Amino acid sequence: MVAKQNKQINDLIFKELIKRGYSLEGNTRIWNIADSKLWYLRPDQAQSFLDLENSEAYQKYLIQKEIDLINENMNFIIKKLKGETINLVDLGCGDGKKAVLFIDKLKGNVRMRYCPIDISDYMVEKALTRIRKTDVEEVVKFQWNISDFENIENVSNLLRVGDFKKNLFLLLGNTLGNFEINELLYEVRSSMKGGDYLLIGNGLDNRHPEEILRSYNNEEVNEFLKHIPMQIGLKEKDIKLGVRFKNSRVELYYTILKDNVIEFQGKKIVLNEGDQILVSVSYKYTKEDFMSFMKLYFDDVGIWTSPDKSYALALCKK
Repeated sequence: MVAKQNKQINDLIFKELIKRGYSLEGNTRIWNIADSKLWYLRPDQAQSFLDLENSEAYQKYLIQKEIDLINENMNFIIKKLKGETINLVDLGCGDGKKAVLFIDKLKGNVRMRYCPIDISDYMVEKALTRIRKTDVEEVVKFQWNISDFENIENVSNLLRVGDFKKNLFLLLGNTLGNFEINELLYEVRSSMKGGDYLLIGNGLDNRHPEEILRSYNNEEVNEFLKHIPMQIGLKEKDIKLGVRFKNSRVELYYTILKDNVIEFQGKKIVLNEGDQILVSVSYKYTKEDFMSFMKLYFDDVGIWTSPDKSYALALCKK
């Protein structure tokens, strides 16, 4: 099958396929385009992620565990922040519902300005709308709201005005696991000044991969991620989602079910039956490894874990 100059083909995703090419695992060709920047290129992709967050499996295996840890340790967090005037910098803000939990708990103890950061303008608008309905003192809307994490330092410095000299960065919802951990922690730490805090929520490798995979192997995940292969001209009937736990990370990929030749902007990609397109990875660290990474970048670290040791919450101070 040939997809010629299909208007549905996304230039960015197609270029990533061309640039990265494929690697061989046995006789299987693996096309690795696992990059979260590709997940939210269109509003329908962003909304599919929000739908995923609200799904039963995602709520049970990730969201609720994080919420429980936040609630259980909120008194400790309040004690650390009480009386402060802070910018609440919500990294990968989504629709802002994680930040609402903080604002509700911290109000009366902390003065707050809210600054959502997301690569998706759709997400930022959702977060801005939601947070404006709370008691937060100010919602910051400026050019850096729609940004990747490479611009965190710019955002951080611009926010330190008036009484709001300190930042509390939120990196929740397993966002850290979608990146190379040293790269992202370095970027965030570099944007912090003495007295700033970072709160991280991330999944752990509890050595029960079948349990970890349960929250990923469902139709809601497919509805979210299928946009990526479909934006290179593939049809839904020609791909199938697969999930595996490998090298301490969850890998989500689509297997090509029939040969495809994709032609776009004078270039051609041949996808063979059996090829795999890797579209997402989510790193899960053991508690010990996770703690080692945090202490590598921060001297003052508090870490709490869920009862089943599958999720961690870390409060780090620079």
